[in-house]
Amino acid sequence: MPHAPGCLRPGAGRLIAGPAALFAADIVAALDAEPFDAVLADGALLGALVGAEARGVRAVVLLGCVYLVPSRVRPPVGRLRPARGAWGRARDRAGFHVSQLLWNPGLRPVNEARAAYGLEPLQRLWDQLDHADRMLMLTSSEFDDPPPEAPNVRYVGPVLEDFTATDPGVFAMPPGDDPLVVVGLSTSFMDQSDLLRRITRALASLPVRGIVTTGPSIDPAVVPAAPNVAVVRSLPHSAIFPQADLVVTHAGHGTLIKAIASGVPTLCIPLGRDQHDNAARAARHGVAQVLSSRADADTIAAAVRRMLDDPSRRATAAALGERVRAEIASGALLAELEGVAAPRATGR
Repeated sequence: MPHAPGCLRPGAGRLIAGPAALFAADIVAALDAEPFDAVLADGALLGALVGAEARGVRAVVLLGCVYLVPSRVRPPVGRLRPARGAWGRARDRAGFHVSQLLWNPGLRPVNEARAAYGLEPLQRLWDQLDHADRMLMLTSSEFDDPPPEAPNVRYVGPVLEDFTATDPGVFAMPPGDDPLVVVGLSTSFMDQSDLLRRITRALASLPVRGIVTTGPSIDPAVVPAAPNVAVVRSLPHSAIFPQADLVVTHAGHGTLIKAIASGVPTLCIPLGRDQHDNAARAARHGVAQVLSSRADADTIAAAVRRMLDDPSRRATAAALGERVRAEIASGALLAELEGVAAPRATGR
């Protein structure tokens, strides 16, 4: 998450910058062994991009989140609104320079990897992304704020990966026709057991049907169910979200964008990482309310009631969801990949 380096610098050293030479060597060895038209790499694997550049092969960056690269013309964090006026523009420029300084410790290993192949050094760590032919954003331009100063960026719509039901023969929808509230927090461990229990207690106190998915890192047994609330490890979002009246989520990009694509409003309770920024962005679009992860069951229940009683949220979510689905259906991802892989006009 390039714009939030303060809390991620140790990870950046280990995963993004530190092994750059190793990733570059792997890519170079593969390209030397047989011809390839392009290299596709996760945006955090800067070394892979160095390897592609070293061999003159087209490189495509895949980013499964909103645009988080430090920018002079976008807010330094998603929780801030886009700039209006001179003070806002000055804020964005200052945020850009601070972000770059915080990421600079990772510059040395990347430049060492570049030097090994005779490539010019970078001035800033994330300049490596500018050397790629394309940065394909696996999110929606309708949800994100597209960067005007990044000519190689293309928004191709989210790839809506799905989960399978852990016990498809056992799960039963809570009975009745009350509003359906689906809960999905992180698939990784973020110490979310207590929050899941508070959410379940909140739903149990309301005239709703609740489905709480705990994810692979939390045993459903530690989250007591209720007559109107089922607790399971996982269910396919594509099947359950379109039926929901509200999704309660930690605002991880995957769960949040699936809810938006389904046209369902969200109650966002971010736990960390990029989730606070995603939640703030969803709230700015009018499709979400944001609560603290410390909120008690009564506060969560009140927020659920407000969301369900506000038809404008559903209408706004439906409209945004329609635009997101249109972007997914456009075929932009396949078209971009085929375009990059096509032979160069001058030949190779």
